[in-house]
Amino acid sequence: MRWKSVLPAILVAAGLAGLTAMAVSRPVSELRPPPAEPVATDLAPVAQEIDQLLKAPMLSAGFEPAKAADDLTVLRRLSLALLGTVPSLEEIRRFEADTRPDKLSVWTNILLSDPRYADYFAERLARSMVGTEAGQFIIYRRDRFLAWFSDRLKDRTPYDQIVRSIISETGVPTDRAAVNFVVSSFANDEFDPNKLAGRTARAFLGQRIDCAQCHDHPFAHWKQTEFAGLAACYSQLALTPVGIVDRPPQPGDKKMEEPSMMVDLTKEKPRVPFGPEWFPEDGAPRERLAAWITHPQNKRFDRAIANRVWGLMFGRPYFQDRPVDDLPDPDDPDKRNKKNVLDLLGADFRAHNCDLRRLIQVIAATEAFRRDSRNANLNPGRIEEAEQLWAIFPLTRLRPEQVIGAMLQSNSVKTINQNSHLFARAIRFFRERDYVNEFGDPGDAELEQRAATITQMLLNMNGDFAREMSETGVFVTPGVIRQFSPSRDALLENAYLTCLTRRPTETERRHFLAQLPENSRETDDAVIEDLYWTLFNTPEFSWGH
Repeated sequence: MRWKSVLPAILVAAGLAGLTAMAVSRPVSELRPPPAEPVATDLAPVAQEIDQLLKAPMLSAGFEPAKAADDLTVLRRLSLALLGTVPSLEEIRRFEADTRPDKLSVWTNILLSDPRYADYFAERLARSMVGTEAGQFIIYRRDRFLAWFSDRLKDRTPYDQIVRSIISETGVPTDRAAVNFVVSSFANDEFDPNKLAGRTARAFLGQRIDCAQCHDHPFAHWKQTEFAGLAACYSQLALTPVGIVDRPPQPGDKKMEEPSMMVDLTKEKPRVPFGPEWFPEDGAPRERLAAWITHPQNKRFDRAIANRVWGLMFGRPYFQDRPVDDLPDPDDPDKRNKKNVLDLLGADFRAHNCDLRRLIQVIAATEAFRRDSRNANLNPGRIEEAEQLWAIFPLTRLRPEQVIGAMLQSNSVKTINQNSHLFARAIRFFRERDYVNEFGDPGDAELEQRAATITQMLLNMNGDFAREMSETGVFVTPGVIRQFSPSRDALLENAYLTCLTRRPTETERRHFLAQLPENSRETDDAVIEDLYWTLFNTPEFSWGH
């Protein structure tokens, strides 16, 4: 059965008939914005200090920072970064009705309190920890890991505590979900300490030391013996009837080695490549490793999460010329000036008990995050350089789940969230899964810039997704706004707001109004469907800006 044939019936069953006039035609003054926790009084000074650090190299290179973007543009950025979708028309109306001071920081807190944030951010962060593959279902449960991680974000568990659990947990994967981090490396009846060591360094320290498992790193200072000591922290892993445990090597155990490495990890002593004074003398090797990774003096840990969250907010990591998990050393003299921003973010993060929400709030409060992507005074040949210096907000392609999430949300006037009916949430889950499978998942390389392939562009233009999301119906957005928009001007505005989170320009308004009848309810299905299909397929729809 085709989705388009069951979608209206499902939405009727979901009880969405009452979501019409409120967001479409009710005056903004009659809407009540949602409650939010107070904006921290010490937020602005930290954000301003970061902006000052960014501004110096920007001005030295001859760039004036772009003006502030309009509030709806920033709301769209926040929603895509934190929830993986665009704001609904319902949310836009409530946002515009909000008269509280520093509304953007207020709405950052609102989105961070939304359970969708915990689910989406858990998925984004988990990719660096357990990858994207489902693995062996009986032994490995990625879904349990994600659910556990999401719950920790909802509870506002300190990030260092989360990471210690991830690295050192023991037990059964279905019960002690954090243990799936180490179980993700289990294959051919054994664990892979080398894979775990490399993944630990990339995910939690922002360092790529993997090639040191075979030889001394050709460009960095990492030595093969250092990597071997790190991998040895995982050499006592064992799968037993009571789950994952740490135990000393037993006679007959396989040697955890690569042919090109020739290092026997069953005889290698667990040790760390730097900061040995942070590495406890007592405890199981993984417990000692977890304590070392998250030690308050281990600045690599703070800088790594600051850089990764910056990347999730902007679509690019802070060091745009390097992968997100390949930061320069803290003492690299060539990066000293730029490094200070990550140091400042990391220090504030640590001072606030490793609170991920606080880190996001600081980044979202900066002028850099709220800047326009355009600057009328900018030489077109220097756009990339301006983006590198954060003089303008960088243009980045949306991830596949963000694109289909935006289409699905644009098809509903009311917010699709945990309070939506089960059928509405099921539609989103299955459509998002199908779209990502067809579009292609970037996997671990999610923050590396990439151009859209011809196949991906054709999928948007000629596939069923955009066409079915454009079709009119009694309870989907194209039909709802036709029924309840008081004028053709309002119909056009509502279409733009639901799809692009902005109002049409005067040029766009003149063009489309000429094709719409005076009475919005008389608009032909084909006209409004073509309008939505066109908006879905604009480059603007598929980019963060």
